[in-house]
Amino acid sequence: MIGAVLSLLVGLAATGTFAQTLVPRKTILVVGDSLSAEYGLVRGTGWVALLEQKLKSEKIDAKVVNASISGDTTAGGVSRLAPLLAQYKPSQVIIELGGNDALRGLPLALTQENLGKMTLAAQKSGAKVLLIGMQVPPNYGASYGQKFAQTFDVVAQAHKAALVPFLLKGIADVPDAEKMFQNDRIHPKAEAHPTLLANVWPVLSKILK
Repeated sequence: MIGAVLSLLVGLAATGTFAQTLVPRKTILVVGDSLSAEYGLVRGTGWVALLEQKLKSEKIDAKVVNASISGDTTAGGVSRLAPLLAQYKPSQVIIELGGNDALRGLPLALTQENLGKMTLAAQKSGAKVLLIGMQVPPNYGASYGQKFAQTFDVVAQAHKAALVPFLLKGIADVPDAEKMFQNDRIHPKAEAHPTLLANVWPVLSKILK
């Protein structure tokens, strides 16, 4: 009996099956708003879908759960996160929320508090957290814009979470930026989403190790 078990283990090790059973597959949970929910895009062309392709090309055994909802705020993220953590048990959580807080004129302190709550909850569940920062257009005023952008950095530093400072870097902050956006001038076109992924990937890849 013991000999048979040993033979089975040797066989599993030789095929790699045994190693796969010992290393749980990574699950990346994305909790975001319309920028991650493919608003106005053909399904499969947004940066989250491109992330799935990137993981395959890099031969990283991980699945992506996109729990993003267009129009969601950080308060919505707080209310939705606990059930998502319980259901998917993610190894990494990407939080891409806050832009709609600014559009609705919500207090910065509330946005910061909610981002902190989500980050802490995800970390307590055993997940590594990546915060995705956002910036607001200049018409919001220089002071407000600076404070809003700093909100993400403050939360990331307080909880030692990973941070992408600005998801739309290279898209919204370049000359003729409007050509990269849909008619609403808020949501990037499909051709801009590889740049979104390029902004996320260097930071995300570090916490996948």
